[in-house]
Amino acid sequence: MMTNNAPGLPSKDEYAEWYAGYVALVPDADILAALAAQPDDLDTLLGDLTETSSTFRYAAGKWSIRQLVGHLIDGERVFALRALCFSRGETAALPGFDENSYVASSAYADVPLEELRLEFRTLRAANVMMFGRLGTEAWNRRGTASGYSVSVRALAYIMVGHPRHHMKVIGERYLPPLDITARRLVWMKGV
Repeated sequence: MMTNNAPGLPSKDEYAEWYAGYVALVPDADILAALAAQPDDLDTLLGDLTETSSTFRYAAGKWSIRQLVGHLIDGERVFALRALCFSRGETAALPGFDENSYVASSAYADVPLEELRLEFRTLRAANVMMFGRLGTEAWNRRGTASGYSVSVRALAYIMVGHPRHHMKVIGERYLPPLDITARRLVWMKGV
């Protein structure tokens, strides 16, 4: 059962400075609604992108669209684990993660885009349920990850801001060379 304990926007002391850009992308007061809507936003952005198009890289050494969606999946798992641990009162520090080595060690480049979209949607649905059951005390708990203090509330905002950042990158750098500007412009209005 989902509770209706809106946690409110996190303050700047609830997350490391490098997450400020992600948090700034989430002015939404209803973080649960923002979390729940994001898989639809990703589907709208990617639309009916072909499997061939999903292997596109806008420059040498950059991730393909598939790998970028895989990175969103990795981020979802890492941030959700942190939120779960800290909401339960975990006091042990949690490690950081090197997104480049994670993607390099994955098979995301070979996974069909539709499967990746479903995986992100499934993970996010489970995480919305987890966040929806948190009480005020749990939202406000903090722990240490990557050597920095972070609150559960801030992690929820990071979990929305991180994909918004990368979806903006997809809209600006991946879709125009693929001549998918109309869909990009429609989606970008919502960001």
